[in-house]
Amino acid sequence: MSRTGRVERTTKETKVAVEITLDGTGTAEVSTGVGFYDHMLDQLARHGLFDLTVHTDGDLHIDSHHTMEDTALALGAAFREALGDKAGIRRFADAKVPLDEALAEVTVDLSGRPYLVHSEPEGMAPVIGRDYDTTMTRHIFESFVAQARVALHIHVPYGRNAHHIVECQFKALARALRFAAEPDPRVTGIPSTKGAL
Repeated sequence: MSRTGRVERTTKETKVAVEITLDGTGTAEVSTGVGFYDHMLDQLARHGLFDLTVHTDGDLHIDSHHTMEDTALALGAAFREALGDKAGIRRFADAKVPLDEALAEVTVDLSGRPYLVHSEPEGMAPVIGRDYDTTMTRHIFESFVAQARVALHIHVPYGRNAHHIVECQFKALARALRFAAEPDPRVTGIPSTKGAL
């Protein structure tokens, strides 16, 4: 049975359609109108081995905030849907990913409880590319966590280049989500003493 989630979200600010297949090959078809964000979602698919389709039409004439936020909300909801009841999964995982001078450390618990801890170097360039506001990285993860209902800890202890600092976070997140969502042959049922996640 395919572990796939599909979510459509329409507001006065954005129209978003997201589909994710957890047991994929890493193919992505992403179009948000924010070039660097598209690149990050491509990284998420490739390194998580998720098949991912994202189409967002947002109010970019204002700025990129609503587009990135609403896409992350829809992605989180689709990821949660794809997980189903979480029976037989590993649940916990972590990953460390370097990108030249930058390093990201990510730990995830597919717990059913949203929580984000996020830190990255201060003094980053304010914009990557034409319209990726670097202060949005944390908010993207906040939005994803709120809908995916996962506990997510992201720490970048060092890095100089803003592109590298953000990209290694998405790559490490992809790896951690992939490993946490994978079936564990030794797990029977829900991996929790509560019997539900």
